[in-house]
Amino acid sequence: MMTSRHSIQPAQGLRRSVRWGVAMGLFASLLGLFGCDQQQIDKAREKARDTFNAVKPDDMLLRDLKPGVTTETQVRDQMGKPEIVWENSDGSRRLEYPRAPGGLRTYMVDIAPDGKLRAVTQALTAENFEQVQPGMSQDDVRRLLGKPTTVAEYRLKKEVVWSWRWLEDGVNTAGMFNAHFGPDGRVTVTSRSPDPASERP
Repeated sequence: MMTSRHSIQPAQGLRRSVRWGVAMGLFASLLGLFGCDQQQIDKAREKARDTFNAVKPDDMLLRDLKPGVTTETQVRDQMGKPEIVWENSDGSRRLEYPRAPGGLRTYMVDIAPDGKLRAVTQALTAENFEQVQPGMSQDDVRRLLGKPTTVAEYRLKKEVVWSWRWLEDGVNTAGMFNAHFGPDGRVTVTSRSPDPASERP
C-alpha cells in the first residue's frame, strides 16, 4: 500500500515535536537539579560562614568598624547574620550577636536611621544587669541582654528563668545572671548563681 507524502510529513513533524518536548523537559529537569544543588551549596556556604563568624576572635569580628562610617551591609559582611534584629520607631535598628561557644559576650550593634553604624556594645555587663528590674517584659530584657544562655521552666513555681553566662570580674570568673519571669512574662526578681561549667570536676 502506498503512503502519500502528505501523511508522512505530519507524522515526522509530530515525532520531532515529541522529541523536542522530551529534550526540553530533560533540560528543564537538569536545570532544576543543578539549580537546587547550587542553592544547597549556597546555603551550606552561608551556614559555614555564620558558624565561623560566631567563633572568630573578637578582634577580627570588630576590626575596622567605625561609627558614622561603616554601613549595616559592611557590618553584616564582617560579623555575619545577626541572631535577631530589633526595629525601633525612629528607623534605627539593633543587631544582636551572641558569641559562641563560651557565650560570655553578646555584642549589640546599633545602626542609625541612615544605615550607618552608631555603636557596638558588650551587653553582658554588671551595669546592664542592674537595669533589669521587676515588671520588665521578656522583650525588654532580650533587647538589653540578648539571647539567654539557658531557659528553664519551673511549672510548680509558675516561673521561667532566663540565665546568661558572663565574666563577673571581666576576666576569669564566670557566673550566671538570672532573670525570673512570672506567668505574665514579666520580671519578678533577679538572682546570681555559680557557673555550672566551672563546678564540673
